[in-house]
Amino acid sequence: MVNLTIDGKSVSVPKGTTILEAARQLDIHIPTLCWLEKVSTTGACRICAVEIAGVDRPMTACNTPVKEGIEVTTQSEKLTRTRRQIMELILVNHPLDCPVCDAGGECDLKNTCYDLDVVRQEFRAQDVNPETIDHWPLIQQVPSRCILCEKCVKVCHELVGADALFVNDKGDKAFIDKDVAKCTFCGNCVSACPTGTMISKPFKFKARPWALRKVPAVCTYCPSQCQVDVNVQDNQVYRVTSNDAGTTNNGNLCIGGFFGYGYANSDKRLRAPQVGKDTATWDAALTRVVSDIERIKEESGAAAIAGLASPRLSNEENYLFQKLFRAAIGSNNIDSEARFGAVRALQALNALGLKGASNSLDIIAQADAILVFGADPTAEATAVDWKIQDAVRRGDGKLVLANMRQVHLTPFANCSLNYKPGSEVALANGLARLLVNRELIDEVELQRSVANLDQLKDALAAVNLDQVVAETGLELAALEQAADIIGKAGKVAVIFGGDVIKSAQGVEKSAAIANLAIMSGALGADGGIFPLDEKGNTQGVLDMGVCPESLPGHQAYAAAKVKFEDAWKCYLPDGGLNADEILTGIESGSIRFLYLAATNPQAFPNSSRWMKALDKVEVLVVQDIFPTEITSKATVVLPGSSAFEKSGSFTALDGTVRTFNQAIRPVGESREDWTIFAELYGRLTKAQMSFSRASILEEVKKVTDLYAGATALGDERRTSVKAAYAAADGSLSFQPVAAAAAADGLQLLTGTSASHFGTTSTWAPAPLEVEPEGLIQINSADAEAAGITDGGQLKLTSASGSVTGKAKVTDKVPQGLLFAPTNFVALGIQQLVADGDNQAAVQIAKA
Repeated sequence: MVNLTIDGKSVSVPKGTTILEAARQLDIHIPTLCWLEKVSTTGACRICAVEIAGVDRPMTACNTPVKEGIEVTTQSEKLTRTRRQIMELILVNHPLDCPVCDAGGECDLKNTCYDLDVVRQEFRAQDVNPETIDHWPLIQQVPSRCILCEKCVKVCHELVGADALFVNDKGDKAFIDKDVAKCTFCGNCVSACPTGTMISKPFKFKARPWALRKVPAVCTYCPSQCQVDVNVQDNQVYRVTSNDAGTTNNGNLCIGGFFGYGYANSDKRLRAPQVGKDTATWDAALTRVVSDIERIKEESGAAAIAGLASPRLSNEENYLFQKLFRAAIGSNNIDSEARFGAVRALQALNALGLKGASNSLDIIAQADAILVFGADPTAEATAVDWKIQDAVRRGDGKLVLANMRQVHLTPFANCSLNYKPGSEVALANGLARLLVNRELIDEVELQRSVANLDQLKDALAAVNLDQVVAETGLELAALEQAADIIGKAGKVAVIFGGDVIKSAQGVEKSAAIANLAIMSGALGADGGIFPLDEKGNTQGVLDMGVCPESLPGHQAYAAAKVKFEDAWKCYLPDGGLNADEILTGIESGSIRFLYLAATNPQAFPNSSRWMKALDKVEVLVVQDIFPTEITSKATVVLPGSSAFEKSGSFTALDGTVRTFNQAIRPVGESREDWTIFAELYGRLTKAQMSFSRASILEEVKKVTDLYAGATALGDERRTSVKAAYAAADGSLSFQPVAAAAAADGLQLLTGTSASHFGTTSTWAPAPLEVEPEGLIQINSADAEAAGITDGGQLKLTSASGSVTGKAKVTDKVPQGLLFAPTNFVALGIQQLVADGDNQAAVQIAKA
């Protein structure tokens, strides 16, 4: 520790601490403009000048490390004059446009001028500032307001990893410029800017910051669930912000969190119920729904009724949805789109005693080695990307990236394993075999925790590494490098995502990765395994029991049925159909009534099959916020609410539960989704209902142990962090998984875009400005062979159908693989993949 005094106060701090950081420990304020706690210092503004006894000139506190015994002065007449003169120099040619500057009311430059009593510009210079840069999507840059603090450049480089912003030119002609092709449009440069230089175009001239009401909330676009403040006025969302202090995301947001709010204000929103094609009252719409349910129950039984809920709904809403179906209707035919991904991961993780991720996201940032397997964290859960970069760019961790294609994290990987499509099991088994071969396993821990260790060793001994090399298309040396990185690390995090869990063999692939996690030591207290599903509340959907095999709290349906009958004072049906079986039931005519709550089958695998089935179902009830092809087929349309228009809780991918409050009222006559379920429940049971959001959550706590051992943080979002996973003696089970043959021929892979989130963001103007349509990514060699140029029309044909779309020629996908986003229903790429799959053999042709 280093001892020093600041303004006469003694403090002891670790070596390497700066004077500014030491002063902050003493609550001594030193003015800054270029300093930002979450990035490295630049010392550009010089406003933080302090005096050090025995040093003949002022020193910048932000980047001067402490030394033993120094005496620092932060306030003196000389320092005041110095800081004032520095500020006057900063203000040379700074425009006096505060009345029309969007930073008005939250401008660090103006606040510092006020604190230093800088009231005039004493210096003049030739104005050589470039003109306003207005051609960038979503963000405007006003160089004349820039003080070249470089906060934006640092954030872009160090936190986001985009390297899009840079200092162009030299001297007084220098300005911040951008390589637009590299930009992720996260908006973090706007948040970091201490002046009105970086401006959000969607917010520009819309409102003054002090007139906005900030409502603490969580972003529900992806399972990271970043903590945000929704800025509202006159029942409209004007912007979304996030504080650096007190948030798990450290104030960082992605394009969805920062710019994606516009869908809530859309004039295309559903605003009133419909029966058939006609606008109806709520009473008429709900009466029709109830009468159809009762009629079909009488004619065919409750087994003819089914429903699909959604990760767009809150925990309370999903809980009430499954209770509505099971207790009020008498049907266990319920599911969600988690069936096509997250359910498979959980089935595999059951062998480890897990119902989701094993640890908190913060563990990733502290890992010595991270294996990302079949995932694009930037697109699926952006905060996971940031945690990985914390570990491997700002820490000493190493990244092994096993993917079929290049992603945002590829440049930061210490070892890239670009495997052949369909060879995931072979790759996972091969890495596990190499950990044994190279004596990189903890034999004692495995003996303690694995129930069938002998079976595990026998299975791995049978893995043929030459065959692994042939099936994956990887060099043995690359596999050995990856095994060494993972095996020699003390703290290991394993992350796997959509490319794995959304494939038809998602359970088997996830099981192979779970086996690898056992061997790598990732299941210790300092490590973790993290399945990614890109939708906002997928974990909450499964926690609340929206699937036929489980009741709330992941309690097996058959085993816990009597318990819930007692709690709910009703009889629960036997059996139940999942989403795949519901689809088959509609086609056969055994399912006559389908309730779609905040979900769109146009984004499901083999979507054309779903669309044909929806034409056949007798009664279709759709509860959503936008008119779609699905609502056009509906018997009854019930307008629900966006995440900004409701209160409740969501569960992040690591099991953290956060509540949020209603920021704006539902638009038109639309209602919070939980109130719709509650009223239907009351009408069907003929009982007086007294549901509230709080009572629903209390009921969840009584009938499940979901939150047992969780720690309540007592913050404004009432965050509850689950207890870390610990493997008990003999609690882990190895799952034998044989490698399937890798896919042959040209393959299409589908997944989520990094600029969009489900289909909801395609109703938001800002993300659409960046990515207005779904593009089919194709390797340059494949494009050349087919005579296709960048931006040209490309026809894809699979066993399920054909699609025509615009080509994006890129080497981010290898030869033999195409990638297309599932977010755009107009592209309709999900028509090409088979049931429950994300990959298909295709033929391509110039359209």
